[in-house]
Amino acid sequence: VGECFDGHDFVVDALAKGAVGAVVSRPVETNPNAPLYPVDDTLVALGSLATFRRNALDVPVVAITGSSGKTTTKDLTRAALGMRRTVHATPCNHNNRIGVPLTLLSTPTEVDVVLVEMGSNEPGEISTLSAIARPDIAVVTTVGESHLDRLGSLAGVLDEKLDLFRSMTEGGRCVVGDEPPALVDAARAICSDLRIAGWSERADPDLRPEQFELDVFGAPRFRWRGHPVTLALPGRHSVANALISLAISELVGVSPRDAVRGLTSAEVSPLRCEIRQIGNVTVVADCYNANPQSLRAALGVLIDQPGNSRTVAVLGTMLELGHEAARLHEETLEYALGLNIDLVVATGGFAEAAEALKVDEPEVLRFQDWRKAYPALRDWLEGDEVLLLKASRGIALEGMLPLLDSDFGSKSTSTVVGKA
Repeated sequence: VGECFDGHDFVVDALAKGAVGAVVSRPVETNPNAPLYPVDDTLVALGSLATFRRNALDVPVVAITGSSGKTTTKDLTRAALGMRRTVHATPCNHNNRIGVPLTLLSTPTEVDVVLVEMGSNEPGEISTLSAIARPDIAVVTTVGESHLDRLGSLAGVLDEKLDLFRSMTEGGRCVVGDEPPALVDAARAICSDLRIAGWSERADPDLRPEQFELDVFGAPRFRWRGHPVTLALPGRHSVANALISLAISELVGVSPRDAVRGLTSAEVSPLRCEIRQIGNVTVVADCYNANPQSLRAALGVLIDQPGNSRTVAVLGTMLELGHEAARLHEETLEYALGLNIDLVVATGGFAEAAEALKVDEPEVLRFQDWRKAYPALRDWLEGDEVLLLKASRGIALEGMLPLLDSDFGSKSTSTVVGKA
């Protein structure tokens, strides 16, 4: 039973199409002999079935969560492990109380590793999911100000993510990113076997990038354990995600050489720092989700793009920030305005932030809705800019892509050239 649909309404049709039974929490008008299994709560029942399947697995289960980067890290890890292991992973970002059980229930018999992505937007959700998955390797990519409407504060987000470490199997091992410092400190207090990956001195020396640079296309290159790594995705934050995936690969037993080879060919989920070429306009499409931390990372991708093209940031509302929403939009907008971006298109919560901050610079356009902003943006563009699209998924900012394609590209010139 969800917010929009009730599965009970589809039971009769499912049985007619060959379903062998249905778990229900209320009566369903169907054949008296239909195989129905009544329970008090179908979501709890789904979790119980997944727990049964998990207990039957005799392969490593890796669980990945974090305020940002969890889906990309899962995708990178799947690629790194896939050179030498058969991997079953959460599809897309199906990381909630339905997606996690379904990931476990759909695990094939012949598999070497299971990757489970976990998300949370309310207290206790990670605890519930990790009790079902019981990970052998537990991973927190980072902790930031996300889902504050229900988790309350950064401390609340941190505590929620740390629940992943409290339901590991005996002898479980932990991997975390090195940001923020509070995550590292808390993980050290909980985990007896901890790997830390990232850029800072908090990271383990062998889980930091060496000889980092951006190539002529803006893709990160670095060395790890003597092996050259080139990521087909932009952003310094992508390096941290890649290092986490390499740490996981080592724990599973994949050699550094094979893990690096896998990373080189990684394909990750859409709308996460995709670099799209629309005519001569380079678009960074990063509009699957947004919080202050991920938005700053996306701005870094924008300003790191090679060449001397003008830069444009189209910013849409960061959702689920609760009573901190106004402050966080204002702080993040101020950060963006300090980066010498040629044009900032502030929409939704960022338009309100611009008004509150009394921003009246000509390089800032304010519109409540990105759809109304597009004509002004189109008139400003000359057709050879680098353009960032960043907003929470509910804003549907990816709807600007076909508009840009119509005005500046064609089916033959609008291509995806990279994503993070």
